[in-house]
Amino acid sequence: LEKAVRIQTERGHQVVSTGPYARVRHPMYSGVVLVLVSIPLTLGPAWAFLPVGVVLVALVIRTAFEDRLLHRRLPGYREYAARVRYRLAPGIW
Repeated sequence: LEKAVRIQTERGHQVVSTGPYARVRHPMYSGVVLVLVSIPLTLGPAWAFLPVGVVLVALVIRTAFEDRLLHRRLPGYREYAARVRYRLAPGIW
């Protein structure tokens, strides 16, 4: 995962804690979850939730790995994570 997620110090990456980042640590993935869940709800067949479940599990695993990397390598992320407890869904996880 460290090859897929890279902190670009040369670009001055820093913790963002405003906007949607004030509520969840991975708002882009939260949007992906909403879209994925809405597809089978819109199309109807219950079996369509199976691939959604697989992708959701993958996103949960990815956010856990990303959080671990960010805690280690991004200055200020540890304090940010202490303030913003939820990764994907406010009040849930």
